[in-house]
Amino acid sequence: MKKINYPLVLEKSCKDLAPNESDPYIDVDGFREYDMRWLFPDQINLFGFKILGIVLSDFFIKKSYNKIILGHDFRSYSSAIKNALANGFIDGGIDVYDIGLCTTPMAYFAQAQNDGFGVVMVTASHNENGWTGLKIGYKFPQTLLSDEIEDIKKNTYKKISTDTEYGQYIELNNILDEYVEYFKKKKKFTRRIRAVVACGNGTASIVAPKILKNLGIEIIELHCELDHNFPNYNPNPEDMSMLNDLSKTVLENNADIGLAFDGDCDRCGVVDNEGAIIFADKIGLLIARNISNQYKGKKFVIDIKSTNLFKIDPILKQNDATIDYWKTGHSYMKKYCLDNRTIAGFEKSGHYFFNEPLGSIYDDGILSSYFILKLLEENKKCSLSSIKNELKKTWVTPTINAYCHDKVKYAVVNRMKIYLDEIKKNNQKISGMKIRELIIINGVRFELDDMTWGLIRASSNKPEIVIVVESFKSSKLMHNIKNFILDWLSNQPEIGKISNNNKK
Repeated sequence: MKKINYPLVLEKSCKDLAPNESDPYIDVDGFREYDMRWLFPDQINLFGFKILGIVLSDFFIKKSYNKIILGHDFRSYSSAIKNALANGFIDGGIDVYDIGLCTTPMAYFAQAQNDGFGVVMVTASHNENGWTGLKIGYKFPQTLLSDEIEDIKKNTYKKISTDTEYGQYIELNNILDEYVEYFKKKKKFTRRIRAVVACGNGTASIVAPKILKNLGIEIIELHCELDHNFPNYNPNPEDMSMLNDLSKTVLENNADIGLAFDGDCDRCGVVDNEGAIIFADKIGLLIARNISNQYKGKKFVIDIKSTNLFKIDPILKQNDATIDYWKTGHSYMKKYCLDNRTIAGFEKSGHYFFNEPLGSIYDDGILSSYFILKLLEENKKCSLSSIKNELKKTWVTPTINAYCHDKVKYAVVNRMKIYLDEIKKNNQKISGMKIRELIIINGVRFELDDMTWGLIRASSNKPEIVIVVESFKSSKLMHNIKNFILDWLSNQPEIGKISNNNKK
């Protein structure tokens, strides 16, 4: 193959070039902790994606991978982005196996069916319309970590050329059918369960209702028609707009449960039969109880945003379960599950990870919904609200987001760490209580004497700082701790709009 030299990639958006594709540009801030996210076309253009495909080819080949699974989510521009990437991969000597429109778990599933393949998924996950991005993996089921993303970022802005043999392009048209068949092998539910399934007009619409019907669930579809404009709300099961709409529909239809899938279907949110929103960490605790009854003495991992109830749960203690906290982020959690042989992992955002023999670790919203529905199947005389009420009551905020530019968000969180450390060292009190512990594995989480806690961390995939608060005592204390954090943040010059209910 003749050597081809490519123009240098510009590090910043060049709106004056749009729609000119003669110069590739990729905003450097789009390279995040464990995946990549950009506003398209403001922060990246199609030529930029082609160059990125070439850079990723070099990355994969150095890891001894010369074949990849390539898929895309349902956004108006995702197919064009996938094609630009495919051109880059082929120029870079990678064989591309294109599975077309798919969910992220379908891409992981396809990788699992094809040993020795890498995977690249074009998706912005739950981000609003206008965003795009990539989720990337090679050694199944692991996806990229921050040091690997950093290497790719550095190589993107170097002089790039290709002189390898072209890769091949192959279409795989059977992955959807194979994925549906995979779930058909699972035991059908015998209890009559009526479920509202909300897909927010996102990619989950192509598969979630079908699979759950096959499992014997009576389905009421809510916004399960593909529409890349997301006309009702953003498909995000942490977004209160989606959850409130789901709650209303559950009550109107006398349903047993409501299930909300995010834009690429790797997460699932839950509403009970009374229309009450159950945050994903507490659903995770209920699932962990079930698993620990069958698999005693096993280890679970939860992310730093999750409830303290895991620490004190009597059933987990009775079954000798071990609970570890770890960093928020699907790549971090998957690696932790792999390295520490945890049987399952749970994030407050709704990413769940089931290890053998329950799953293959990768996060799959439909598999998560299967384990959620098993709570009803295995407690045939109980409603979901009564199962939930077995847990000790706590008061918890939805995930709160404060705008903060990517370049400074980690510095702001670090200042908060220093501030809280001074409070702890000086035995000062917050709402009448001392800080008994600071956990700094991911941002800073401070725990008070009665196990009430607050978390401040930099978002891994958006220019935001994330805040979560849980009180074991009262709604008033929860709000006091929340206001303590927000008052401090409001005095930081780098902080912009604060969203108190996750309506972004």
